[in-house]
Amino acid sequence: MSRPVRILVVGCGHMGTSHAKAYHALDGFEIVGVVARGEGSRRALLDALGTDYPQFSDYAEALAATTPDAVSINTYPDTHADFARRAFAAGCHVFLEKPVAPTVAEAEAVVAAAKAAGKKLVVGYVLRVHPTWAKFVEVARSLGKPLVMRMNLNQQSSGDQWRTHKQLMNSMSPIVDCGVHYVDVMCLMTRARPTRVSAIGARLSDELVPGMYNYGQLQVTFDDGSVGWYEAGWGPMMSETAYFVKDVIGPRGCVSIAGVKDGDVASDDVEAHSRAGRLRLHHGALAADGTFARADEMIDSSDEPDHDGLCRLEQELFLDCIRHDRDLSAHMADAVNSLRIVLAADESFRTGRTVEL
Repeated sequence: MSRPVRILVVGCGHMGTSHAKAYHALDGFEIVGVVARGEGSRRALLDALGTDYPQFSDYAEALAATTPDAVSINTYPDTHADFARRAFAAGCHVFLEKPVAPTVAEAEAVVAAAKAAGKKLVVGYVLRVHPTWAKFVEVARSLGKPLVMRMNLNQQSSGDQWRTHKQLMNSMSPIVDCGVHYVDVMCLMTRARPTRVSAIGARLSDELVPGMYNYGQLQVTFDDGSVGWYEAGWGPMMSETAYFVKDVIGPRGCVSIAGVKDGDVASDDVEAHSRAGRLRLHHGALAADGTFARADEMIDSSDEPDHDGLCRLEQELFLDCIRHDRDLSAHMADAVNSLRIVLAADESFRTGRTVEL
């Protein structure tokens, strides 16, 4: 039996804690340390695990002291590229929460560093390991072309959540930070090349850093004629109505995530962000009398994993990639591609022009 992968957990917030739970539970990993600037967040993570691991406030010190096989990076996005490159330089595999970097050039540099080091880079696109979202993609591909993809995730936030959102917006807007997930799904559904992107946005709070906006909507066109939009807004002013839309239309009908309804959960409930519950498949074919030939189908997924369960699936994937030397070239290219699209949307908002890709 192979020895466990010795992993350093960097970032002790919500995502870092969920991933640490997976490493703690899986026989294939051994946590060698946790890193965060604040002692309180480190203590909260360790309390959630019910054990103690070595604690560090400085990333460089932790790398040198623990000499890990792998590093799990769950910090704010503006640190991702630097931390990942330093991990590769130290001979480590990397699990990296999305997005890879604040710019395409930095993301490409991270991928180049992974290849040069001969190490694995798995980006935290949690929807890729989600069984119901995988089914969502599969059914969308059966609807014909072109596809019309409509998605949003707006979050009415306050207190600690609003403080976290403001911290995230020190480096990127909601349509960039969250948008990579849903643009990635659109690319999986169409398997087509994005050709142009446009966006609108609004600054709804004076608490943001200069030039930042907390509401945006992007529109992307693909070379097969498919189109998609994604909308995201964060803050105490956001509406709790129609904040969760996941809907795909094709010539043969449409499929929607129908498991989360207004009033069931709050928009800032992180557990609900990947929740599907069930899919509704509508068949567009008509009978001879003009009525629908087939009734809608409800595809149940009520046994789907919770957020911690999904993070465990991501870490099982990461472990498998390390153990079996999986080729992650396509995975890394897709991560850069989705980032390119959302950053083009950000450019479109700031310039007022459509961006050709």
